[in-house]
Amino acid sequence: MTAVFTHGLTKSFGENKALDGLDLRIDAGQVVGLLGHNGAGKTTAVRILATLLTADAGTATVNGIDVIAQPAQVREQIALAGQQATLDARLTGRENLILLGRLQRLSKRDATARADALLTRFNLGDAGDRLTGTYSGGMRRRLDLAASIVVHRPVVFLDEPTTGLDPISRAGMWESIRELVDEGAALLLTTQYLEEADRLADRITVLSGGRVVAEGTPRDLKDRVGARRVEATVDDVGTALVALRESGLTPEADERERRVSVPAPDGSIDLENALGILGDAGVIVEEAALRRPTLDDAFVALAGIHPEQPREPDLEPVA
Repeated sequence: MTAVFTHGLTKSFGENKALDGLDLRIDAGQVVGLLGHNGAGKTTAVRILATLLTADAGTATVNGIDVIAQPAQVREQIALAGQQATLDARLTGRENLILLGRLQRLSKRDATARADALLTRFNLGDAGDRLTGTYSGGMRRRLDLAASIVVHRPVVFLDEPTTGLDPISRAGMWESIRELVDEGAALLLTTQYLEEADRLADRITVLSGGRVVAEGTPRDLKDRVGARRVEATVDDVGTALVALRESGLTPEADERERRVSVPAPDGSIDLENALGILGDAGVIVEEAALRRPTLDDAFVALAGIHPEQPREPDLEPVA
């Protein structure tokens, strides 16, 4: 079942075109990662789908409901955790969750039970009766995600949910996000951490300048930028390059890191061959391994780096 669908979605802020014909599809029980440099259009897409912005052109539906024509009905289908936590620092964690449950028409009993369950699920049980203003950044982020799912929604939008978290807190958030998908939710994830997209996303859409420049599974995108390579850290890059070239190979080098690499279509056979060539040339190999392209490699190759690209404008929260 198609949970989120957009076609030709366009949005401009003055002369800056934040989205330029975005086509996107997410099925139930699927995670789609939306990647791109700052200003690529990721947050604008999330805000349109969450009914916080109106597109200039194009169509967008959530579970078949038109985002522009029926925004109130769309809000009944979605949960949103934005880049900024939306918690009341003067309330305890438990009080925040109960309040949000009551605002979404849960009975007091059900809201309390749901708050207790979420505090346990997000490892906040011991802090549930502390004021949220005393929470660490990681704790606030976990509570913010819990707050977004006080009432179960079939579609979840997460806009950079783990930014600023330490590795342990990030891993815990990944586990919680995966649980949402295992329960059948469709999830759109924007993130600055490519490892996060690699770990969580079933499919990835790469944006640049508001346009889709690549999409596919994480493995598809990695395969598009190259095959396996032998990488070796050596004591003498110059001698290593000469030896590898004279053997008919096409090496690349990073002199600062004292690293050389060659294509390795045959895997371990190519690794053994390269080590033999370097050894015969008297090059000392300090470290060597077979390496596949990472999602970082794919992102740089497919999206490019555009430091001059303007950021999407910051918008005031919509009440």
